[in-house]
Amino acid sequence: MVTSEYAMGIIAAVGFALLLYKVVTSGQVQAELQAIVKKALSARM
Repeated sequence: MVTSEYAMGIIAAVGFALLLYKVVTSGQVQAELQAIVKKALSARM
């Protein structure tokens, strides 16, 4: 029983990782992240 629960946990974690990867690599999110990085790098100290 414990092994099957462990396997289901791994499957859920992999599914969540794939979903997160798809969101982060989408065009709109990439553009927003690039804008944040550019703004941070151009800020004066």
